[in-house]
Amino acid sequence: MKKVFSILLCAIMLLTAAASFAEDGTFTGTADGYGGEIVAEVTVEGGKITGLTLTGEKETPAIGGAALDPLKEAILSAGTVDGVDAVAGATWTSKGVFAAVKNALGATEETAEAAAGEAATVSALTHGIGVVVTPRLGPGKDDQEVPVYSFNVIMAYVVADADNRIVDLEVDILEVITPNHDGAEDNYLAGWPGSVYNDDSDGDGKVDGTFEQTPENFTEKLVTWKTKRQQGSAYKMNSGTWEQEMDIFERYFKGWNAEEIQAFFAKHCSDRNGRVIFAGSTNEQDLAKWNGLTPEEQAEVDALSGATMSLSDAHGDLIGAIAKALGNQTPVTAASPIACLGLGKVVTPRLGPGKDDQDVPVYSFNVVIAGALFDAEGKIVAVKEDILEIITPNHDGAEDNMFIGWPGQQYNTDDDGDGKVDGIAEQTPETFTATLPAYRTKRDLGNLYKMNSGTWTQEMDIFEAFFAGKTLEEIQAFYAKHSSDRNGRIIFAGNTNEQDLAKWNGLTPEEQAEVDALSGATMSLNDAHGDLLGALQTAFEAVKPCEINIE
Repeated sequence: MKKVFSILLCAIMLLTAAASFAEDGTFTGTADGYGGEIVAEVTVEGGKITGLTLTGEKETPAIGGAALDPLKEAILSAGTVDGVDAVAGATWTSKGVFAAVKNALGATEETAEAAAGEAATVSALTHGIGVVVTPRLGPGKDDQEVPVYSFNVIMAYVVADADNRIVDLEVDILEVITPNHDGAEDNYLAGWPGSVYNDDSDGDGKVDGTFEQTPENFTEKLVTWKTKRQQGSAYKMNSGTWEQEMDIFERYFKGWNAEEIQAFFAKHCSDRNGRVIFAGSTNEQDLAKWNGLTPEEQAEVDALSGATMSLSDAHGDLIGAIAKALGNQTPVTAASPIACLGLGKVVTPRLGPGKDDQDVPVYSFNVVIAGALFDAEGKIVAVKEDILEIITPNHDGAEDNMFIGWPGQQYNTDDDGDGKVDGIAEQTPETFTATLPAYRTKRDLGNLYKMNSGTWTQEMDIFEAFFAGKTLEEIQAFYAKHSSDRNGRIIFAGNTNEQDLAKWNGLTPEEQAEVDALSGATMSLNDAHGDLLGALQTAFEAVKPCEINIE
């Protein structure tokens, strides 16, 4: 694992040599356009581009496809791609053309190291996770006039200094949507098992039939859900992928505190849609707000060129998640230099726990989130994990994040948490938009979420302290040897289960002694309640450079 991490770190951080116009000749390069691959055949003579053929068969004919010829003429006129403007309305295709030409010439894009900025040195470091849920009535309806509904789980992992100013951060969104939406990469949910919803299985904008949520496809499909970062180039925005646009905002907010970010949003973003306003806006309301800014305030927007998405709308309250993460900061006690930061998630579906007193099943799923800092050897410097558990309203937990289903669906409800069904709850557009923003994670619940020997937060804190200084490989090896094969909990000397006791007795005295550090941590690290180790694995796989030194 250490060797793999070293290779990964080198791949992220080493600069690559950039060839330019070192020699004449004809060269071929490729890059992603909006619809697929763009191929550029470039001829260079005397240090200038003198010939160019562009092919992009999958670009939208009326937009991206139509942009290829004017882009070709502009590049030939300039003899280079430097300084050539994107074609209005075809930003994605334009960027693909520029990248394909540069690829043909051997040049590279900005490296991850350069994007990460200079190393930061701080006297103290804190970190925290923020999670908010944004319901959405839409987008729109299918061709049978059945509404599309969705909700977004926004997760932010923020590292801050002693003044609670952002040193680095990572933000991601898990979008869950009804199966009648026409997105091929969507995380579909028809509702709880037993629910049926219109289905557009091929993503062509036309309903193909209905999709029935069964216990089988519930447990099979939810584990495959991808966040917007995990979708990569498949999740396109106006001027890049969601990931690329979010990266721009993340770099911009370094050094800011929550109040300054919120003030920026109030002054520099549209009151209509939460997007950053700009000089060429055609909306009168946005243009009036722009004209009310000072020249200095207008100049601030230049740093956000290419970031067109909203910072807070029905797609996701990014500002809220970042502010919440800053409000959840706890100290990073290790002093090791930090090389990388990762944010990961897994979804764990659960058939249960049990049934209500009318024999109707309880169902739930857990969104497990991990933020972690790693040193140059792949060892964990600090980790923070949290879980958002969403459950049917017939469960007898008064603090549950109850989800009846999509508007129009119904489910048994236990309103007072006494273990007896009180009636049937119907999800309406009003209850949907009112209830989901109030969802709380297990850390949010604090003392209300009790475990065998403490709260969920207290037990998770014990595990997190134990993980520090170890590689993921070492943690996984420890877990395989020291946990129950029945329920994933750490085994101990006083086990009453024969299988667990046999495994305990098979450990050496030194291996048994390792468990002392986990006294009080009784919950499982991987079961139907949540795959905590899996989330940490995805955080490790998604690391980005984050060079921080703690004095």
